[in-house]
Amino acid sequence: MKTGEKPGYPRFKAAHRFDSVEWPSDGDGCRWKPDTNRVYLQGVGDVKVTCHRPVKGRVKTIQVCRSGRKWYLVLSCDEVPAQPLPRTGVLVGVDVGIASFVTTSDGEHVDNPRWARAGHARLEAAQQRLARKQRGSNNRRAARESVAARHRKITDRRRDFHHKVARDLVTNYDLIAVEDLKITNMVRRAKAVSDPDQPGQFLPTGQAAKSGLNRSIHDADWAAFVGILKAKAEEAGRRVLDVDPWHTSDRCEACGHAAQENRVSQAVFRCVACGHVADADEHAARNILRAGLALLAAEQAEAA
Repeated sequence: MKTGEKPGYPRFKAAHRFDSVEWPSDGDGCRWKPDTNRVYLQGVGDVKVTCHRPVKGRVKTIQVCRSGRKWYLVLSCDEVPAQPLPRTGVLVGVDVGIASFVTTSDGEHVDNPRWARAGHARLEAAQQRLARKQRGSNNRRAARESVAARHRKITDRRRDFHHKVARDLVTNYDLIAVEDLKITNMVRRAKAVSDPDQPGQFLPTGQAAKSGLNRSIHDADWAAFVGILKAKAEEAGRRVLDVDPWHTSDRCEACGHAAQENRVSQAVFRCVACGHVADADEHAARNILRAGLALLAAEQAEAA
């Protein structure tokens, strides 16, 4: 309520709804032991941990998370040493989309793998098996875990893809300009409009078609990708700039004319004022880079 959100109806906190426990500081009820790859947890004792990479910096908080049948230890660290990459001297604008997940200002396209669509058949089959189980039975509990495992598989594949694309961008470019997209507004349900000719009726809003677009936007998960990109850029000493997305897709790079009619289709940009034709995604990426450079110049002018 303090943040402006509307509270929902109180829900019973079942045991299976608690998937994590966090200790506020290392040494306060917990202790990370790097020499033996073990963690001491109050009331549990020493627990062996399989580290997928060395722990760097000073451990601040310790969290134990449950994901299905697996348990994970999450260490939040301070004073982590940076690992700057050598300078490349190359700047880039990045446009994210549905057909092409990432399009850069220098013409590179990364296809959208659509992980949710690829795993939809197996997830749907698991959900159908779950629906046939008797509530409260052991079979239903096992089926529920299978559905959760299908969801985790899709999420893990998507996250792995995000990490790989972000790593390539951070390795090859010193400055990366991205759009500051408001995903919540993009997937918001279309507002109902009353029909003036028929009281009590509403005009078509195209919500059915927009629902499919919303699913594709959620599947791409641009916000998570940008978050991963910023984290990797900070570690590598790179810079990520958030630019205003206003008119980045329909403003002509040749004459500056901005109009919705410039987007002939999802793939083609054709300016109605000067006739300039370009690939729509590449054109938007170049506009994003131009806006990022303008923002960087303004910051430098203020600093001077």
